Amino acid sequence: MEMVVELGAEHAEAAAALWAEAGLVRPWNDPQGDFLRAVSGRTSAVLGVIGMLDDAGAGTAEPVPALRGTAMVGADGHRGWVYYVAVRPQDRGQGLGALLMAAAEDWLRQAGAPKVQLMVRTTNAAVVGFYERLGYADQHTSVLGKFLDPELEALRRSHG
Repeated sequence: MEMVVELGAEHAEAAAALWAEAGLVRPWNDPQGDFLRAVSGRTSAVLGVIGMLDDAGAGTAEPVPALRGTAMVGADGHRGWVYYVAVRPQDRGQGLGALLMAAAEDWLRQAGAPKVQLMVRTTNAAVVGFYERLGYADQHTSVLGKFLDPELEALRRSHG
């Protein structure tokens, strides 16, 4: 049975690679920075599933630990938020996404969050059905954002 654990700083590189592989990273994101801020915060964490995988490419017959999925969680005192939900493409369809979301909900419930929210990019509409099957519904809101760093805002604007 797979277990979800809280990840630490030593997992930053693997998580960033997974998020890039899953198409979650944008040029203005610093995934390792996002990861490290979350794991060092008092009101946030990154949850993950680490599994032992055969890694013929590493030249060993021994199984090696690999990050198979993640979910970043944070509680702001009003709502709980989930970000960077990702499962390795070869591990999808095995229930890891649902396992990670259940763990995220548990973490946020323990943090006192009365409601969980997440954002799905309009370019990732295919994942909406996954969240709907877990009981999530469109909240009929728009998310507006602004970078406080002018260089990041310029980068975001240059990529539409």
